[in-house]
Formats: sequence, C-alpha cells, structure tokens
Amino acid sequence: MMPSQPEPSLPTPSAPAARARVTTSAAASPSVAPAEIPLTRQDPPRIPVWLERGELFLRVLLRMYIGLAVSFAPWIPYFWDRNPLFEQFPTLAIIAANGAVRGVVSGLGILNLWYAIQDALHSRSEHK
Repeated sequence: MMPSQPEPSLPTPSAPAARARVTTSAAASPSVAPAEIPLTRQDPPRIPVWLERGELFLRVLLRMYIGLAVSFAPWIPYFWDRNPLFEQFPTLAIIAANGAVRGVVSGLGILNLWYAIQDALHSRSEHK
C-alpha cells in the first residue's frame, strides 16, 4: 500500500488582499462611510528639476572632455608616439602609426562631441 500524501491546500489570502476585497465590496454598498474607501496608489515622487539639470550638465561636460581628449590624442606625439603601451607591443605601434587609425580615433572623439552637443540642445528644447 502506498502512503497517502496530504492534498495541497489552497493559499489563504493575506490580510491586505482580504481587506481590499472587503473594502471593494463595501464600497459598492451605499451605506458605507467614505473613510472606508481605499486610497488610490500615489505616483512616485518626481526628480527635482535642479537635479536633472545638474546631471545633464555633468554628462555634457564629461562627453565634451572625453571627445576633445580622444580627438586630439592621436595627433600629440608625446602621447601617441611615445606611449608605453606602443613601446611594449611594436606591432600595435605600427598599426597605431597609420594615419587611417589616427583618423578613426579622432572621428570617435568628434562623434562624442556631437553627442554632447545634441544632448545639450535636445534637453534645452525639451525643458522650454
């Protein structure tokens, strides 16, 4: 004979769910006082405007700084030609000395500057 397993019981509703069910059914009856009607869920607090603008300012400033650094780094001989990383890996130095590679790296810096300007202009028109 197999031992019988207990049948799974149905979960009992929690107190807030039971209370919500009671107040919902109570709200339908006209004899219920308005104090028993459940409150609607409140919206989350909005981020202050000064914090949004401060974050935008720092983001644009950082993008412009990185964009300028990446744009001009390949054309500064002290940084690009005498880089310790390139001295350790001569093959990488040969590739980095190529003008097309320098142009691509500068292009990425200019693209970063473009994103910074677009972000500043787009958010400015959004806040008006």
